[in-house]
Order: sequence, then structure tokens, then C-alpha cells
Amino acid sequence: MAGELTQNVIKRIIRQVGLACAAQGQSLSETLVAFMVKAVVLDPRNDFNMDRILTENDMQDLIQLCVTRLLDTTNPSLSTIKMQVYFDMNYANRDELLSEQERVLEGKLAPVVRAITESSPRVQGEMENVYQKIVTYVLLRSGLGSPTDIEPVREVTAALQSVFPQTEMITFISLSKKDKEQQLKDLATLVTGIRLFNKQCQRGGSGIDDLPGILNEAIPSATRTLDERLNSCQLLAHRYTALLESMQENPQRFSQLSFLKLKEALFNVRQYEAFLCILQSNAITSAQEVESLDVQFEAAMMVLKNTVQDKTSIESKEVFPLFMEVSKLWTGFQDEMLLLSFLTNMADSLQQFLEIQSQLFSEEMLTSLLEGVTVKSDVERIKETMGTRVNVSDFKNQEWLFPETTDNFDQLLIQYHGFCAHSIGVKGITLPGNPAIGILKHKEKYYVFSSKEAAYIFAQDPDKFIQMNIEKAKKYAELIQLLELRHQFEYLVPHGQARKASRGSLKPPPKRDSGTQTDTHILPPTIVRSYEWNEWELRRKAIKLANLRRKLTHAMQTDLSHMRRENCTQVYLPKDAGTQTKRDNSSNVPKPQIFLQGLRGGSSPTTHMVTVDLTRPLDET
Repeated sequence: MAGELTQNVIKRIIRQVGLACAAQGQSLSETLVAFMVKAVVLDPRNDFNMDRILTENDMQDLIQLCVTRLLDTTNPSLSTIKMQVYFDMNYANRDELLSEQERVLEGKLAPVVRAITESSPRVQGEMENVYQKIVTYVLLRSGLGSPTDIEPVREVTAALQSVFPQTEMITFISLSKKDKEQQLKDLATLVTGIRLFNKQCQRGGSGIDDLPGILNEAIPSATRTLDERLNSCQLLAHRYTALLESMQENPQRFSQLSFLKLKEALFNVRQYEAFLCILQSNAITSAQEVESLDVQFEAAMMVLKNTVQDKTSIESKEVFPLFMEVSKLWTGFQDEMLLLSFLTNMADSLQQFLEIQSQLFSEEMLTSLLEGVTVKSDVERIKETMGTRVNVSDFKNQEWLFPETTDNFDQLLIQYHGFCAHSIGVKGITLPGNPAIGILKHKEKYYVFSSKEAAYIFAQDPDKFIQMNIEKAKKYAELIQLLELRHQFEYLVPHGQARKASRGSLKPPPKRDSGTQTDTHILPPTIVRSYEWNEWELRRKAIKLANLRRKLTHAMQTDLSHMRRENCTQVYLPKDAGTQTKRDNSSNVPKPQIFLQGLRGGSSPTTHMVTVDLTRPLDET
């Protein structure tokens, strides 16, 4: 398929699917449409034979199937895929988010920085104008107030004049552009620290919010909200799992319930749970970071107060580093506010992808279906199997890992997001795996199981069940991300090749265009100018040096030349002159022309030769 569907054909299909959905009132992102095209092609139930070239009819069928699935609002699988695409496109970890925020801030401040660093004021009025721009820059970079609010502007101006008076503008203008930018950043940090200190001393602080207090209230609130949503979706997952197990044991009782819809709803809830766990982990990290910042900020402010006290003057090298330290800690609070806002917005946005649950399975419906059904939580399922473990002696060629015999047992990268490797392909449901039973190490990968029996069955032929899990993911494309199987579906492999067990999962080798450039001469030149390749030239130089050894330089001085000074004179230079004493002439002589007759013989036996001289006389020339 990878060789048949060229890039232009894929783009054409994606574009036509997007246009068809837009015509039905659904505006979808290109990423979502591309993922759905891949999901439809992967699903073996759609019978797209990837061993042959797709005809125009095949492409139209593919487009129609994609449009049908994308417009089916009652499909939990579509909601799960939308959730996955949304999370991938919008989520960023702490470092990425803060780096992006810094890049955005630099972009907003770029015009102000350019106006300051590229200006060359000459008169006092221009100097004051540039100084006012520096005040605006400091205020915007600190994020503590608005340039349109007079109070913050006055505070920044006063603080800036105390560390950077206008008399230093001449020195500032003479700096290079890079040094100017660095000094602007240092001034912004320093002035921010001074304003924070003044706020702590209740001598200013207009436009400065109490970020530590806000964070100490907002983070626990956000954590509680995440915990409530997480508990709610986990309860829903436990109910769905219990219903699916009961349906497999007694299909007649739940004949009115769609097994496929319920399974897709379970995958939807499990994916939502996984994303909430990521956000909850980030919220816990933020809470720990804020707690650490609180302690450091209070300590830094106390040191600053003890250093300044009531002194009227103090050396800058002693107090400036303290102001800058306070400012950097406050930037940490601002970063945590940004991260908290991001996490809250992400959690709220993910809620929309769970609305399908209440539409398909209402609370009353679930309550009636669960009568007589035991609902077990993930924790309860793990507790039931805590006393059982795999007997290593039952397996000769398998390696099993246990907590007491394995270093960094909790850090092992478990496959399938920690779900039972047996239940996914066999039962089609996601059951939590219990590492205490034993972790199977197969081909440098680690697998956990929900029971000892499942572990024994899987260990008999791991490759068979791994392939079953891959086939299950082809039918339910949302499992590719939920079970972390993206590396298995990096390329679309033809069915004919995938069926060959001996060849395994084939994919074309990765290729890319690359180029490099090096300096002509990286190292300094080491050419020896005195080098000679000619042996005879070397001999000549050797003989020359040997002769010089026998030569002496003599100098002498006579009585007549003793104490004589050097004399010089100047004469007119001779002028150029010429003369002619003869003239050129030439003559020509006749060309000799002599012929011999009778050399070839004749009728007589003897040869008679006659010489004929036809040369012209000299007087005729």
C-alpha cells in the first residue's frame, strides 16, 4: 500500500473526505481526517487489498467509508479518535510549554527591543523617548501591570531611575546590539525584584497579584476536580468491564445491548482515564514546585530585608543579586500559573469527548443491566491475584521478572499501557495487569497479566497473542494510541506480507535526503616550502653548501681610505640619440634550369646523353 498510494493520492483522498464532511456541516481537521483514512485502510473488515493498485472505485469506496465514520455522532470510537488527535495536537509538557511561552513573549517584545537597540538619539528629547521605551519594555517583560496604567508605570520609572539613571543613556547607546539586549533583560529582572521588595514592604506593588496565595488555592481545587473526574471515569470503566465479561458468559441476557458499542465505550473511557492521569501527574508536579518556590521566595525575601533594613545607601554588588534572585523566583510562580491554566483548559476540553457515554448508556440503563453483576475495581482485581505468581520452573525458555529479584522493577516499560497482554486479543477488553504475578520478558519487551492462567496461556506462544493484539488494533484504531502501538503501525504493510509468519512485520527501510558541508581546510596549512622531491636538486644544494664551507669573506682597510668620508655627485643623464649609416638593398639571381636528355635510352644499344642549360643570363634578370 505504501508503494501504491503516492503522496498526491493520499492528499487527494484526505482533501475529498474533508470537503464531503464540510458539505454536511462538519468542519474537521486534516490530522483527524488523515488518521481516519489510515484507520479505515487498516481495518481488515473493509477488505482493502493492499497487494494491488487501488482503482478509482476503490478510492471512492474508501472516501465514502471515511465520511460515514466521521459523520457518525453515535460512535464512541470516533469520539476516542477525536480525543486522541486533540490531545496530541494541543498537549505539551512543562519544558515545551514554558519554552513556547518564552518564544511568544520574545516575539511580542521584539518591536520594542528593536526600537530601543536600533535607535541613535542625539538630543535630549530623543534620549527621553528611548528611556520611556525602556520603561515600557521592563513593564511588559515583567508582566506586572499594564503600560496604560499610570501607577505601575510610575513604580517602574522610579525603580529604573534608581539603578539606571538617564545620565547612563550615553553609555548604553555606545554598546553593541547584543550587549544592549542583555542589559535590557538584566534591567527588567532587577526592576521586577525591586518592585516585589517594595510590595513586601507595603510601599508599592500596584498591579502585582498575590500569585503564591492564588496558586495555593487554585492547585488543590484543580487537583480535586481531576480526582473527581478520574474516579467517575474509572467507575464507568469498571462497570463496562463487568458488563462485557457478563455478556461473554451469558449472551442471551444482554441481547438488547450492543457488544461492539459497549467495547468501544470502554476504550473511550480508558483513553480518557489515561489522559487524566497525565494531567493529574502534571498537577502534582506543579503543587510540589509551588511548595518549593514558596520556601525559597520567603527565604530570599528575608535575606533581602536583613541586607537592606533601614540603610540609606548600600553597595549595588551586594543587593543587586538578591533583587534578581527574588525576580527569578517570581517568574517561577508566573510559570506555574501558566501551567495550571493550561492543565485546567485541557481537562475541560477533554470533557466534550465523554458526552457520548451518557447518550448511549444512561445511568438508569446501566443500573438495570448491572443487577446481579459484580463490579470489580482495578484495585480489587489486583488484590485477588496478589497471592498467585508464575512458577519459573514451568518454563524453560522464558524469562520472568519479580519485584524481589529485579532492580528498578517499577521503572520497567510495560507493554500495552499496563493492561493484560492476553485479554486484549482474546477477550477484546482491557483488564489491568498485576506485575506481582510475574512480568514476562520476550524479545526485550515486558508483558503483564491479569491472572496466572492468562500468563501461562500467553507464555506458550507469545508471538501468536502479540499478533492477535495487533489484529485487534487494526479493527479498533483507537487502540493504537491507547495500547501504545504506534511503532507497530508506522507503515501500512500489505496483508499478503503480514500473513507470512516467517517474514514477520515488514516495513521499508527509512530513507531521507541529507547533505553536509565542510570547510576546505579545517586544519592550518602545513606546506613545507623548502621540500624538494627531486633527488638531483637535493644533491645540487648539498654540493653548494659543501662549497660554501670552504669559502671565506675577507675585508681590509688601507691608510689612504682610513677616516675618509663618502662622496657623491650628480650629473645630467645622457639623452637618447640615434643615427643611420647605411641603407638596406637586395638583389635576385636567376634560378638554374639544367636538363639532361637521353637518360632513358633509345633504339641504339649505346646511350647518348645531351646536357641542355636553359638558365637565363644575369643581364636579363
